[in-house]
Amino acid sequence: MKVAEKKAWIGRRYIIQSKFIQKFRNEKFLHILILPTIIYFIVFSYIPMYGILVAFKDFSFAKGIAGSPWVGFEYFEAFFRSMYFMRLIKNTMLISFYSILWGMPFPILFALLLNEVGNRQFKRVAQTVSYFPHFVSVVIVVGMMVTFLSPVDGIINILALKLGFEPINFMQESKWFRTLYIGTGIWQDFGWNSILYLAALTSIPMEQYESSKVDGANRFQQAIHITIPGIMPTIIILFILSIGKVMNVGSTKVLLMYSPAIYDVADVISTYVYRKSILGGEMSFGTAVSLFNMAINFILVFITNKISKKVSEVSLW
Repeated sequence: MKVAEKKAWIGRRYIIQSKFIQKFRNEKFLHILILPTIIYFIVFSYIPMYGILVAFKDFSFAKGIAGSPWVGFEYFEAFFRSMYFMRLIKNTMLISFYSILWGMPFPILFALLLNEVGNRQFKRVAQTVSYFPHFVSVVIVVGMMVTFLSPVDGIINILALKLGFEPINFMQESKWFRTLYIGTGIWQDFGWNSILYLAALTSIPMEQYESSKVDGANRFQQAIHITIPGIMPTIIILFILSIGKVMNVGSTKVLLMYSPAIYDVADVISTYVYRKSILGGEMSFGTAVSLFNMAINFILVFITNKISKKVSEVSLW
């Protein structure tokens, strides 16, 4: 590099650094506001990533992560060879895909219906009532299911008996598990999830509705040609994020609901990891399964995002 070019490069670098420092000083209070969030993610998200090494080691609490011997992909291979592998993958993906298939339309439909309500007081009450189940503990929700669906004195079976039907032991029959799991999940979250769609609806220009009225469009035609296309980017983004959680069926609700009688449909990856790592003490095996789980989620998000970008030009990145 010539002397003149080197001096010019140093000069540009100095200007950039000076601008950055000046901008940082001007916005120092904004940086202070975001500092707790940065610290949170560093402490609880990035530092714990060191624990991924456990998946590739024969972990011992006495030796620690650094002192435990390397075993490579031994635990991954053990999981792939496990007799439960296909059952876990199938159950996890079916619950997730059914949750997306049935769970996504409800908040969208609720937001569209609520958007058509002219009475503000009724609208606020409806929103508040729909949000309430989101804050109900999973333990309480499952307790309500056990009470209402009891084959002995549950209100559902009492009504069934009066109508001439036989009582059903809902919590102990495999064919009802996914319906109950997904149905209660929709009930808990449809109101809360509608918030983003309601926010997206406010960004649609009113001029489009007024122009469509002049052209003779009714409310249904406005919803099809203006409202839904207006919130479609939000729908696509949330769909991509949902795909990124396909393999992350939470263990808490499943553990509260399931029993050995319904293991064939209720046993998912998260519950398997719980049994192997927490109850069985096989930390390396559990970490390997969790890492495999995260890898699949990342691949699914990457593929879905790429397809969405080509088809709709809407993507996460």
